[in-house]
Order: sequence, then structure tokens, then C-alpha cells
Amino acid sequence: MEIGIDSFATSPNTQISDSQALNELIARIELADQVGLDVFGIGEHYRKEFLDSAPAIILAAAAARTKKIRLTSAVTVLSVADPVRVFQNFSTLDLISKGRIEIVVGRGSFTESFPLFGYNLNEYDAIFSEKLDLLLKIRDNEFVNWSGRFRPTLREQAVYPRPFQETLPIWLGVGGTPASVIRAGTLGLPLMIAVIGGETHRFRPLVDLYREAGAKAGHSPKQLKVGLHSLGYVANTTEEAVKDYYPGYAEVFTKVGKERGFPPVTKASFDAQNGSKGALLVGNPEEVAAKILRHNEALGGISRVTFQMDVGLSHEKLSKSIELIGTKVSPIINNP
Repeated sequence: MEIGIDSFATSPNTQISDSQALNELIARIELADQVGLDVFGIGEHYRKEFLDSAPAIILAAAAARTKKIRLTSAVTVLSVADPVRVFQNFSTLDLISKGRIEIVVGRGSFTESFPLFGYNLNEYDAIFSEKLDLLLKIRDNEFVNWSGRFRPTLREQAVYPRPFQETLPIWLGVGGTPASVIRAGTLGLPLMIAVIGGETHRFRPLVDLYREAGAKAGHSPKQLKVGLHSLGYVANTTEEAVKDYYPGYAEVFTKVGKERGFPPVTKASFDAQNGSKGALLVGNPEEVAAKILRHNEALGGISRVTFQMDVGLSHEKLSKSIELIGTKVSPIINNP
């Protein structure tokens, strides 16, 4: 199983500059590479608290300073992007990294990008579906013939550069809707599920639906990979992990919950989310590894788990957690 980190490039406090926060992020990606993690993803948001509105730029800096780790978006908000430019950016990244780039495409969990780029939120799914179709055609064909509603027609149009890899990996990132997992299965795309709440085993019907759709479309089981994007943090002890993680988690998700009409986060609700079946991966290395293995069994086998730790933790604490995930959690999972 591949183990990695996802980041939304947040600054832990107002005491450091945005420049320092980004440079510390690049240093953490270097560390993840050094401790043997498999993948590092950068999100894409358009809010003041995030510095990841240009993820390809961050990944380019990381590609030049790493050697083995795979680098990916987490996710590319394809609905408001031009698929031609997305492909060109990530294909160029693939050349720089010598074949270590992937794309996770999705619709995003926030909506600020729609007015920013002049798109109609009421056409949310239609725009995404059309743009995904074009991105896949560009990936699979050097010369593209394509027409749609939301972008000018392409006729025998060559798209360059082509990537280092024979086929640039594209995952579909989803939040848990049946239509999204069926789309991923039908297209034969690896599935990245954002499990940020509830109980992970409850996603099993969706995973089964994805695999059924993929099999019906004629795709091999090896092609139908499932990954989990999970909130998590690892420290030497569970007590230390909870003490470090809970305050920032409560602040971030109380703020998001207020925007969406959810109740404030409490310690009791956090503890429930961090229980044996809950979505949170917060604890000591052995406890977190055991929980990931339980999730793997409950979902019928997963290929990748990524930790999302951006809840106001310092660079030093994040770095220590990355070190523990690479040197202790990953070996337990892959050598149980």
C-alpha cells in the first residue's frame, strides 16, 4: 500500500510570512522523499487561509528538489480550468521529475473558484464531465478532435509537450456520491475518496459500486485502484497526537461547519471520529497503522492512503509526523 501526505499549503499562524510557509512546505516534501513516503499531493483552493491556488508551481519546486517520491495534485479543480493547460502543466512537470507526476481531478469542496473564473455554479457537474472528457482525450491522443459546450472546438489539434510517462496517471477525486464513483469506474480511473468524517467502513457500498461499474465497462481489477484521503497526524504517543491536533482541527472545522450549517466541533465528537471505525487517523504509529489496516480490510483492499494534516500545526510538528509516518507507520502496514 502506498502511503503519502496531502497539503493545502496553509500557514500555521500569522507570525510567519507566506513565503516562509511555502518554503517550509517544500522542505517537508523533501523530507517525505527522504523518509521513503510514496506520494505527496498539493491541493487547490481560492481562500485566504490556503496558499495552494497554483499547485503546479509548488509541485515544480518540489520536483526539482526530490528524487523518488511521486507528486500529485489533491485535487485539481478541473471545472474552472482549461484541460489543455492542465495537461501541459502536468506533462511539463512529468518531464522535470522524470516520470513522477500524477493528477487527481475533482470538482472541489468549495465554490469560490466559480465566480472567480466566471463559471455558472448551476452547471457544476456538466462542466466537470465535459472537461474530464477532454482531458482524457488529450492524455490519450497527441492530435485531438473534440467539441463541447464550455470550450472552443479542437480539430486535429496537437497538444504538447507529451509527458515522460507513456500515460500520465489521472485519478478521480470524490467526496462520496454514487454518480461520481460510477463515473470513475466506467472510465477506468483510479478512485481517490476524501474521507473527512463519519466511519470509513460506510464507504464500502460506494467502493463496491465503483468496482462493479469498472468491471461492467471491461476494466481490469488492477486498473481500479482505490485511495483514501484522510485527516490524520502521528506523534510518539496518542496523547501527544491528540493534544497537538485537536485544537487546530476544532478551529478549522468549526469555521467550515458554521459556513455550512453544521454544529461546532466538540472534544466528544472528535473522539468519536478518532475511534476504531472513525475517519480520523490521529495517534501513535502502531495505533494508526492498525487502523489503516482495518480500513483496508473493511473496504476490500485499498492502494493508497494520504494524510491531510493542515490544521495549524507548526513546521516542526508536521515534519516529525512525516518522519514517523515514513519510518514507522509505512513499514508496519507493508510488513504486517
